[in-house]
Amino acid sequence: MRTSSSGETAGGAVTLGLLAAWALHDAEEAAVLPGWLRRNTPRLRERFPGVPEAVWRRAGTLEAREFAAAVGVMGAVVAAASAAGYATGGRSAFYQTALDGFGLHGLVHLAQAGAVRGYTPGAATSSLLVVPFTLWARRRLRRAGVLRPARPRDLVLGLGLAGAATAAAHGVARRVTGRWPGPPPGRPAGVRRVGACRVGARRAGAVT
Repeated sequence: MRTSSSGETAGGAVTLGLLAAWALHDAEEAAVLPGWLRRNTPRLRERFPGVPEAVWRRAGTLEAREFAAAVGVMGAVVAAASAAGYATGGRSAFYQTALDGFGLHGLVHLAQAGAVRGYTPGAATSSLLVVPFTLWARRRLRRAGVLRPARPRDLVLGLGLAGAATAAAHGVARRVTGRWPGPPPGRPAGVRRVGACRVGARRAGAVT
């Protein structure tokens, strides 16, 4: 593990702390998000008419089970990033990108709260934990001499990683929980249509 001349180290508090901070942040979201969406989607739909209707339908049907599964998938990604950071004393590009994405994710939460002029799920821990932890961890990495320069491209990459991981987590969660947009997995759409035709034919025969 690399130690700077000032005695600072990029140890477990900085690297594994990312996983701990993420867990507390997502605990807030998991506890309140599904119910908050059901209560507030009608009001938000009226306030933001430019948002595609498909987004509102998706938000209004999010189930706690699906969200919990998505949290589990996302947790595996964050755990891998934290482990990579710990193993390399904070040098891992994967870890530092995840850290930047975590902090930017917190800023997005705060922007969402500002847009709706009130509380949104995740805003509390974003202001009290996510953003402060990210800034603190980056300072510790800098003092240890392992912090990579924060170029605009790196910030975009960090935010993109957070967004892509979130989307992938929900995609996997929908598969795990069986929430398919079309016919169930393993059953071609044509099978369902053929079955429906057979049922209709039997009903027609019964009527005649």
